[in-house]
Amino acid sequence: MKRILFVCTGNTCRSPMAEALLRAMSQQRGMQLDVRSAGVSTIDGLPVSNHARTALSSRDIVHGGTSKALEGGSIAWADLILTMTASHKRQLLQHFPAAVDKTHTLLEFVNTDPNVLANIAELEGLYSNWQIKQALGQSLTPQERSRLLELEQQIPSFDVEDPFGGSLAMYEQSASQIEDALNRLLDRLKG
Repeated sequence: MKRILFVCTGNTCRSPMAEALLRAMSQQRGMQLDVRSAGVSTIDGLPVSNHARTALSSRDIVHGGTSKALEGGSIAWADLILTMTASHKRQLLQHFPAAVDKTHTLLEFVNTDPNVLANIAELEGLYSNWQIKQALGQSLTPQERSRLLELEQQIPSFDVEDPFGGSLAMYEQSASQIEDALNRLLDRLKG
């Protein structure tokens, strides 16, 4: 059984919606997945936001969990880690660099454009090279820095917008964006 971990900031909006949606959608398709969620900047035990609960209940889905802080046990448990933003991915990988091969943003992971995927791979290679050079007290060359900035501008945003503190309509929009991505995720996992 594949184990999937969703990650956002506070684990009260996007990642719990993704967790509950994927659990329900995979059951509807007869797929067995183990799904959890966590936050990069939260504490354990906070309730899921009321608007997130409402967005889920409008889809006949209930989420009864509470927030969980991201920790090493969850990282080790997961076969696939899907973050809601590139910032979440960077934060996670700063603390857990060994998780690089199984960590993606949700929207990045379900993207199928070969040019975009090639640019992402090149950008990740440049970031890895940069981290190694930083550890050795070195800097990127002007050409590497220029290419890194060029790639960052070419790659579309893979961020699921944060509805925190917003209207119910913002939560519904976020839930719909996540739901669309999860349909593509399930297609990819099944194939």
